[in-house]
This record gives sequence, structure tokens and C-alpha cells, in this order.
Amino acid sequence: MHSLYDVPAPAKLNLFLHITGRRPDGYHLLQSVFMLIDWQDSLHFERLHTAEISRQDLNTEAPQLPPDDLCVRAAQALQAATGCTQGVRIAIDKRIPSQAGMGGGSSDAATTLIALNRLWKLNLSRQALEHIGVRLGADVPFFIRGHNAWVEGIGEAITPLSGAAALPPQAFWVIKPSAGVETPRIFAAPSLQRDTKHATIEDFAANHYGFGHNDLQPVAEALCPDVLEVRNWLQSQKMHATMTGSGSAVFAQASKVLDLNAAPSSWQIRLCRNLEKHPLLHWVPE
Repeated sequence: MHSLYDVPAPAKLNLFLHITGRRPDGYHLLQSVFMLIDWQDSLHFERLHTAEISRQDLNTEAPQLPPDDLCVRAAQALQAATGCTQGVRIAIDKRIPSQAGMGGGSSDAATTLIALNRLWKLNLSRQALEHIGVRLGADVPFFIRGHNAWVEGIGEAITPLSGAAALPPQAFWVIKPSAGVETPRIFAAPSLQRDTKHATIEDFAANHYGFGHNDLQPVAEALCPDVLEVRNWLQSQKMHATMTGSGSAVFAQASKVLDLNAAPSSWQIRLCRNLEKHPLLHWVPE
């Protein structure tokens, strides 16, 4: 095997995001449900016999990635962890918007680890890949784990949703305004609510898509009025809208057809469906 083409990296939505406390080291404690959706990047990998790692951006309309983006760092981390002397040429068709709260960079890193584990014939277990991935970003293990999940702690406690808590198939309108939000500014804001009451998976299972709220949303809307504009627009269409993650993307259950001509042309709008599992789940040895 010399190459892998059209390898998917799906985005995620946070159905809710509660901040329940803050550790002495400054890390915030959270509760959330991460849901995989079919808005995704596509990556291509060509194996090299030297240790060189390179990356090419295929989508000229998207902002260009930095030279040391998470894909490159993921490949380098996998080399370092295994002593692998092979290299790779990575090409990425970037479709998931940045600064959206949709986990695009983390998903790309996870897909890179999963694909190179296969391409370089390393045969690392899922746990081993997660151990490498968590050093790249808190959301990377979720994408490696490959299931919609209840997430707690600082993002490291991941429980797959099953039984009554499993997510029914659903379509969502997802809108990303042109402006983005810098996550550190949100978490540093004095007005951020950090004492939301703890919930349980059973609480969530009783209400699924109507459960909870996003504690980061009020701060994000103050820092980035575009988030509020999108939410108000969706609510004017009689849909309950919520920001995902630290924003700036906003989503709502697709209960009706939207008049896209009535929305600003600078918004990225997609009708998305949730995924039952990550499309690369079967690529990872247990």
C-alpha cells in the first residue's frame, strides 16, 4: 500500500456545553455531548520512503493552514512515538471552517493518526493512538474513539452513547458566519458561568436534542456579534438555535426548509446529518 485517498475527517457539534467548575491549574471542567456530523474534510496520503512530512492545501478558497498545522504535527508525533522512518505527503481538501467550534483541526489530526497507522503498517491500538492524540488537542481522542459521546472532566472522560442515550438520526442546519471566535478569550472572560449543576447521561437521554445549553454562548456573542446575528436569524425561522463548542458556528434541528437567499452571502450554510459512528472506526485495531 503506497497511498490512501479521500480519507474523511468529520466535524462534530456540541449538543450542549456546561462548565461545571475550574481546577486549581486553570483548566475548566465541562460536560457535553459530542456528535459526529457529515460536514467533513477529505485527506489524501502518499507514503514516502524518506522521513519527510509535507502538506498541500487543495481548497484554495479556504484560509491556508500554517506550516505546522495539526496534520503535520500528528504525523511527526506518530514518527516520534514509534521510531518510524517512513514519511508522507499529505494533501487536504479543507471544508470544515476554522474557529467554528466544530473540531476540524482535531478531526484532521485524528484522521492523520488513523490513516498513517494503516499506511505505515504500525498496528497501534486505539488506546495507543489516543495517547498520542491527546497531546495534540483535547478533542483528538474523541475522533479516534469514533462514537458519539458524553464528555466530562477537561475533555478526557469519554463515554460512548448507547441504549436510551443513543442519538436518533436527525438533520441540522449548521451556519458559520464569516467571523470567528478565539477560544482562549472566551475561557478567560470574567463573565463566563463556571458553576452549572452536574447532569447525568440519564438526564440527557430523557430529552436528547432539547437538553441543556452552551455556557460559552453569552460570552461568545458579546465578543462576536455575528454569533448572535445567526442565532436570531434561525430563531426568526422558528428554530431553536445553539452555538457549538466555543463558536462561532450555530446549529438548529432542520424542522423546515430555509430560504437561503434571505441569509447573508458571507455565511457558510449546510444541511448536515449526524453520523452513527466515525467512518474510519473499523480502521483502528482495538
